[in-house]
Amino acid sequence: MAGTMRSDGSSSSRGNSRGESVVVDCGRRKSSCGYCRSPGRTSVSHGLWAHSMTVDDYQDLLDMGWRRSGSFLYKPEMERTCCPSYTIRQRAADFIHSKEQLRVSRRMQRFLDGTLDIKKTVELIEDPNTSKGTCSSAGNEVSSSSTKESLSSNYTKKNEAGQILNYLSDQIDNVVHMCKESGKYPYDILLPKASVKKVSQAKRKLLVEGSEDLLYSSNIAFQIAAAIRRAQSCDNRELRLSGHSAEENELSPKVIAEKLSSSLCQLAETSGLLIKACNGHINFYSSSEQSLLDESVQVHTVLNESAAGCVSKKGCLKKSSEQPQGKKRRLEIRMKRSSFDPEEFALYRQYQTKVHNDSPDRVTESSYRRFLVDTPLVFVPPTGDGTVPHCGFGSFHQQYVIDGRLVAVGVIDILPRCLSSKYLFWDPDFALLSLGKYSALQEIGWVRENKVHCPSLQYYYLGYYIHSCSKMRYKAAYHPSELLCPLRYQWIPYDIARPLLDRKPYVVLSDFAILQNEESSPSHVPENVVEVQHEDICQDSNDLCMDEDEETNDPESESSDDESGPESGNLVSIEIDDGEISDILIGLERSRLRYKDLRRAFGPTERSYLESRLHRYMGVVGAELSKRMVYSL
Repeated sequence: MAGTMRSDGSSSSRGNSRGESVVVDCGRRKSSCGYCRSPGRTSVSHGLWAHSMTVDDYQDLLDMGWRRSGSFLYKPEMERTCCPSYTIRQRAADFIHSKEQLRVSRRMQRFLDGTLDIKKTVELIEDPNTSKGTCSSAGNEVSSSSTKESLSSNYTKKNEAGQILNYLSDQIDNVVHMCKESGKYPYDILLPKASVKKVSQAKRKLLVEGSEDLLYSSNIAFQIAAAIRRAQSCDNRELRLSGHSAEENELSPKVIAEKLSSSLCQLAETSGLLIKACNGHINFYSSSEQSLLDESVQVHTVLNESAAGCVSKKGCLKKSSEQPQGKKRRLEIRMKRSSFDPEEFALYRQYQTKVHNDSPDRVTESSYRRFLVDTPLVFVPPTGDGTVPHCGFGSFHQQYVIDGRLVAVGVIDILPRCLSSKYLFWDPDFALLSLGKYSALQEIGWVRENKVHCPSLQYYYLGYYIHSCSKMRYKAAYHPSELLCPLRYQWIPYDIARPLLDRKPYVVLSDFAILQNEESSPSHVPENVVEVQHEDICQDSNDLCMDEDEETNDPESESSDDESGPESGNLVSIEIDDGEISDILIGLERSRLRYKDLRRAFGPTERSYLESRLHRYMGVVGAELSKRMVYSL
């Protein structure tokens, strides 16, 4: 079987020059939806387990709506899943930076130039000649008597009160930025800066019983919710249509405050404060052990025990960063083939537990390997003829290293026509650098640079786009982008697809031609344009919830790789004649035979069962791929 050339100039493997694709059909898989998380709503996909996969075949599968999680390939059944997932891509040569994306690039450059410091901790300036009002950098405790003496001045008390309010505000800001980078807050918007205020004694008495210990409060959740509502007015329309109240919506102040307070658990452990969300407010209470102490002692305890700082004899604080101010930093972006790296796994574990609040027990080495290390893609080494880039084709980890410290890892596939972004994890200490956006800009730049040497490389694939999921909207910010029509596998500009998706979550995007003479808004889209595909689907099941995010992540990130055995069923997603399955390539141990050459080896019952599965298989991968890939029995 000789290789052929595609119309876009990329080569397509037909022999052993790039290996072979060997897959097992896993059938339909069901799970509770990992995006909307609504009770009773399910995500439905079809799955393949790949023992090996050529980059050419995987590229074609991507262009039919497939994605991979480790060695497992899956494709949403769009008309049956509650949150339809559209493959989204961006032509790198046409990319236009948004204002926010330009700000991200400039912020990183200032950080590397040494003109921008990341506020991470506040350290004590220790005076060895004094004993009162000081503490060691190791965080030694200060007695109540010495603390009261050091805070006896009203000026000092006022100064320290301002310091603790600024410190708590900075900690909330860090958490807000982490949530934004992880995709918890949608849209490419500028979020407000947190402000923590002291709760007066008079106001405490007006509150419910038990509020005497309330010291500080922040209303940042209300400001975030208002900013998001302003950025996307269509969200209010979607909420009204769905019948959900603001309290049920994940972007309500109450829910936002609960998420932020839960992410501040480390601050609570170190500071001795109790942090709770109450009706959209983030409240800071004195702990039971310290409730009888003077409030000034409580202020000093927070500064001391949180390692955020400590008052010296002169009452001054020193802010520190990763590097001394003015010193330039060096960023290295290293491309390595996908393999297990203990340093990467440690960063992944830190990211999942701090950014996504996963339990450390769930973030195991084996799950990490299955999700982000294992790959079925057959590596293609670089060539000198311009058909393969200098790094080759296959699965890679792109490391971002600042002054020798690993701060982010992008998991990507480099294929004949694209760079496909799979997942990104990063150091929470660098959340203010917006590493999710920065890495996406770098990956787009990589495609543009390598297109010069490998002309077939043109696109940047961002994974799945879910219009009904607010966390996925950020992917459309990489403009101009295209969505894949799930019926005809045509690429439709996002600006044309959006009014269709505003009407219904699943539509046949290639019917956009009817809109060409329309001058209306989404509300004027003809009903016959927003048709729903109806096909006969097979019934196999498995628990599977995946998201990249990317940024992604989502994500685009796939967020789970749980697998279980499939149930058998019947699926025919495309009308296929019995004669067409005769050319499907069957794998029997080391033999590769067409089904027409094996048909007589099976009895009537076995033949009927196998042919029903082959019909289903051809229906989801297409006739061409079914003849190229090896269907393993």
